[in-house]
Amino acid sequence: MEHDAAETGAFDQYLARLGPQLDTFLRFEGSDAVERRDAWTAALSGPLPEDGIGADAVADELERTLIPNGAAMSNPRFYGWITTGPSTIATVAAAASMVAAPQRYTITAFNHVEELSLEWLAQLCGLREGMRGVYSSGGSVANLVALGAARQFAFEQRGVDPAADGVGTAGVAIYTSAEAHHSVHRSAAVLGLGRAAVRAVPVDEQQRMDVAALAAMIEADVAAGIVPVAVVAAAGTTNTGAVDPLRAAGEIARRHGIWFHVDGAYGLVGILDERVAPLYDGLELADSAIVDPHKWMAAPVGIAATFVRDRSLLHRAFTQGPSDYLEGAFAAPEDVETSVDSMGIPYGDLGVELSAPSRGVVVWSILREIGAAGMRARVRRHNDFARLVADRARVHPRLEVLTEPVLSICCFRYADPDIEDLDAFNSRLLRRLVRETDHVPSSTVVNGAFAIRPCFLSPRTTEADVADLVEAVIAIGDDLREG
Repeated sequence: MEHDAAETGAFDQYLARLGPQLDTFLRFEGSDAVERRDAWTAALSGPLPEDGIGADAVADELERTLIPNGAAMSNPRFYGWITTGPSTIATVAAAASMVAAPQRYTITAFNHVEELSLEWLAQLCGLREGMRGVYSSGGSVANLVALGAARQFAFEQRGVDPAADGVGTAGVAIYTSAEAHHSVHRSAAVLGLGRAAVRAVPVDEQQRMDVAALAAMIEADVAAGIVPVAVVAAAGTTNTGAVDPLRAAGEIARRHGIWFHVDGAYGLVGILDERVAPLYDGLELADSAIVDPHKWMAAPVGIAATFVRDRSLLHRAFTQGPSDYLEGAFAAPEDVETSVDSMGIPYGDLGVELSAPSRGVVVWSILREIGAAGMRARVRRHNDFARLVADRARVHPRLEVLTEPVLSICCFRYADPDIEDLDAFNSRLLRRLVRETDHVPSSTVVNGAFAIRPCFLSPRTTEADVADLVEAVIAIGDDLREG
């Protein structure tokens, strides 16, 4: 047998079959998957098959059972968390790369656009010239990579190579706001710095980092002999979309010679809206920054980018060292004649992944399809949606805005003086909203109050969807209050 008997190579046939099913799914005309859970659980469960059923039968199961019972995240009325379903062309690009470039390496067009798309992404997000990047699987890993560079920098200033020799028993600190994403804490743990090293800087009433408190905390730690590793500021927090005072935080970090990292996983592309762009003043001070194209750019989940001012720091922090079977198998640079004579840019030495898909082609496809102007229009439209919710809540006698929208998140609630426990009331309201309508916002707590929290990211959401969300909250709230 010359090949696996199960392999067909008939992509035209199977993609043609699944495409219409995906289009049908995106109309969201059926009921929620949970209503049919017994049926699809029974259909999909069972022991490991000894004999396969063949490609046609698997495609049948995908069409009949899996796709119709998928997640609501691609629904234009899904506003929960900071995620959305991918756009069409981004999905097609990802599928193409899985076949034509299953790894991001070797001298191919895919390897070329890996680097090109990083350059475009840095330009799109207003990063200073010279910032170079690497893709990873998401914001958590992207923050880990950035803080790995920060750790390398901090200890190299003290004559220590932490990647090679460890950090010893030195006391360390990472400074970030109390609203920071907890991937910062996990990064500290993984990097051997410890979660306890993360200092939670207080925030103001708009959930922005208190830079006076930041300065005082750093000064106290330095006086105590603590090694400051990084200041981490948010360009769009996950809770409310707040943007920390980047210039003030960056200048404090620079004054003390501390690495300044900007976590823009969600909100870095918010700089494209000229109305909020001034909030990003000071971004040029960043030593590193991250952004997740699988958020606002509607790429498939699993794509984030870390940018650093000096990519050689990433190499020193993360290189795994040469392997005879890998690097030794390639030709000398001046002797490259085929695509497999070189790995191309050695991204595997710039982060925590060796094997990795060609993520850059997805970002490239999005920017080729709609351009910077299209992304600018999307960001502005979604920010308008958050402001529409706030505007309607401000004028309605039984709605309350808990924090003014900065980016595409609006935190609000149903409020009436006769309701004894507003937190419990709004929690019940949210449960009914999700169960009785197709609107799916999430919740959070703002200044101690339970909030309904829609986050607008989907390229498929319309103004009519947003207006209907507000009306649904009012209707369910009124019903609960009267009942």
